[in-house]
Amino acid sequence: MGSLIISKKPRLKKPYLIVAWPGMGEVAANAAKYLINELKAVEFAEIAPEEFFYLTGSVISSGILDAPLLPQGKFYYWKNKTGKNDLIIFLSNAQPDLSKADSYAKIIIGLAGDLGVELIVSFASMPQATDHTQESAVWFAATDQKIKESLAKFNFNLLQDGQISGMNGLFLGMAKKAGLKGFCLLGEIPLYTIQIENPKASCAVLEAFGKILEMQINLQPLKEQASRMENEINKLLEYLKLGPPGQSAPIGEEEVELIKKTLGQLTKLPASVKEKIERLFQESSVNIAKATELKAELDKWNVYKEYEDRFLDLFRKNKDKGN
Repeated sequence: MGSLIISKKPRLKKPYLIVAWPGMGEVAANAAKYLINELKAVEFAEIAPEEFFYLTGSVISSGILDAPLLPQGKFYYWKNKTGKNDLIIFLSNAQPDLSKADSYAKIIIGLAGDLGVELIVSFASMPQATDHTQESAVWFAATDQKIKESLAKFNFNLLQDGQISGMNGLFLGMAKKAGLKGFCLLGEIPLYTIQIENPKASCAVLEAFGKILEMQINLQPLKEQASRMENEINKLLEYLKLGPPGQSAPIGEEEVELIKKTLGQLTKLPASVKEKIERLFQESSVNIAKATELKAELDKWNVYKEYEDRFLDLFRKNKDKGN
């Protein structure tokens, strides 16, 4: 594990490993970051980034251009004085190139084995057709039947079928192949806020995690963040509804609902979604029947217009093949 840099090797009792990367609503990364700060977890190792990341641009601050640092992936530990399971938390501020995900994951899995990790927990977001004022429900998926049954008593929603994209979902699958077990907790976020930080969903998954481990986590500061974020979204929607002072024709409720559906377009799609769309384009170019799934994915994220020319080209090229 030449890419693993260990500053100290802690002795831990039956540790659980929490893993988190950025994603939709920053649910996973912000939950892990909050937990590290709240528990005052101690950093003890990191993954050297050079093998798994590359720079894509420069950063500018006050008009001065400079090269950014490569993304960081660090390990922290926390000793549970009142419970039977200590915690290891791995947090990265970027997802690696997924073509190198296997070797990247093996480093984390290798350290987990060395430290006697009993269970792996990941967090993720669950985009749903809900409103930002509603409570964030928690969903879960487990690596085996026994864990699934043990979590059933908490009355979380079971993710029966589907996919958890990006490293927050992929890692658990890789860990399972390596003989480890675990589960993923997913916090609901409204589809129209996928590009906005969602502390409410982060709070929901941490509350669920605390119940499972029977540990007390002070979530009040995170709840206050969630309340502030909800107020900011309310202000934005109210402004759009009423318009600036003197506007004679404020937009109606239907337009506001449309805006809510398309707010996610204000910034770029998550990398995992882009990768899925690109994969579906490639598959559709070979098998035009896959275009139905591609169109559904584009509609889901309200980005069909951005890809319309490429989408229609699939049919033109398919027609040319037929000739």
